[in-house]
Amino acid sequence: MKILFAASEAKPFIASGGLADVAGSLPAALKAHRVDCRVILPLYADIAPEMREKLTYLTNFEVELAWRRQYCGLFSAKHAGVTYYFIDNEYYFKRSGIYGHFDDAERFAFFSMAVLESVRHLDFAPDVIHCNDWQTALVPVFLNCFYRGIEELRNTRTLLTIHNIQYQGRFGEQVAGDVLGLPEDKREIVMYDGDVNFMKGGIDQCDAVSTVSPSYAKEILDPWFAHGLDRLLCEREYKLSGILNGIDVKDYDPENDPAIAAHFSADDLTGKAMDKAALQAELGLDQDDRSLVIGMVTRMVSHKGLDLVKYIGSDMMRLPVQLVALGFGDYMYENYFRGLQESFPGRVRMVTGFAPQLARKIYAGSDVFLMPSKSEPCGLAQMIALRYGTIPVVRETGGLKDTVRDLGGENGNGFTFKTYNAHDMLGAVERAYGLFCNKPYWEAAMKAAMACDNSWSRSAVEYRELYKRIIG
Repeated sequence: MKILFAASEAKPFIASGGLADVAGSLPAALKAHRVDCRVILPLYADIAPEMREKLTYLTNFEVELAWRRQYCGLFSAKHAGVTYYFIDNEYYFKRSGIYGHFDDAERFAFFSMAVLESVRHLDFAPDVIHCNDWQTALVPVFLNCFYRGIEELRNTRTLLTIHNIQYQGRFGEQVAGDVLGLPEDKREIVMYDGDVNFMKGGIDQCDAVSTVSPSYAKEILDPWFAHGLDRLLCEREYKLSGILNGIDVKDYDPENDPAIAAHFSADDLTGKAMDKAALQAELGLDQDDRSLVIGMVTRMVSHKGLDLVKYIGSDMMRLPVQLVALGFGDYMYENYFRGLQESFPGRVRMVTGFAPQLARKIYAGSDVFLMPSKSEPCGLAQMIALRYGTIPVVRETGGLKDTVRDLGGENGNGFTFKTYNAHDMLGAVERAYGLFCNKPYWEAAMKAAMACDNSWSRSAVEYRELYKRIIG
């Protein structure tokens, strides 16, 4: 079985979010299950020089996009046994930053067309092209409109994975003709509510749609979660399924992680206390092992549930807790955490920015990991926290609901609350502190958390079966 995994980012080459983790881990897991999965992504200027040195030039050709004829270079590299292909065009990709440019519609339309054109120049005819989010959602559209007559793509099927339905690739209606070059009778494919919507086109034209957790697949049929696409998804529900993401358990390993102060395991948790003390010392928190350290590694945006923290932050500090927050985003939330830090010196620390090594120290050194998300398609942070024996406190939504079970029931591994309510969140934190005070039960909870299997192996088997169904 041959799979071409089309993505706009992939670790270790380029990353801005969870998609990069998936594109950097799932293909290798699929290879372990006898699936020949290769990845294709743009050759961005921001790819580090040491990674660019590993690239091998393959060929070049022209890509037609509406009235344009653009150069396209094709490079390859190997990583973790997986072949990666890179689409080179300096006009579109030799600039700082992956997203947020004025011509993103044209940039990723070009990339989607180049993905298909590249197949004609590779000794690799994919059974399935696995597309991800709006940046590659045009691949099924262009395949059906322009490439079905090509021998290498005649029998190719397409899967579109929605990592976050909030980001759909919406642009003005003139894009359908001037940028995408769709004939008049095909432009309706990408039109939705008066706009060109790349994700709508992909959902309409692909053979199957998946999301990154089973609960999220159900949630996006509801207007509350679907950001306007619920009508279309309800019509295409027969295409829809949810497969939970995983994490790289070799990378996130408390027994071998070089970023943390002390290593530990479920059989010997001694190092966990040392990591807590080291985190407190590094961030200037009070050296108090009786305080419940609450960690947050998050984007500072509203759908991460930060309004709940704002509402009861001061109330939460009446408990013997310390709060560590790492992230960046909306100034309103960043400023709130800075203010909380000033109000509670030695007990609250806010670090602004992207700091992967510090994030690992927070996962390892915290007692509790707080994720009160308004919506969370999958979430990787709670899985990483479990791996490090840090008990998640989460709202029951999306992948959080699928991975965290309340310790008040059977097979519990965290604390959950259902409604988007600040005091319900506070109640979950209070329950966590209550268990924290009972050391034998807390140690049992940490061991239960570390026993959870959130590896990619499970997800890879489910994707393999989905590919088989798509191929028929």
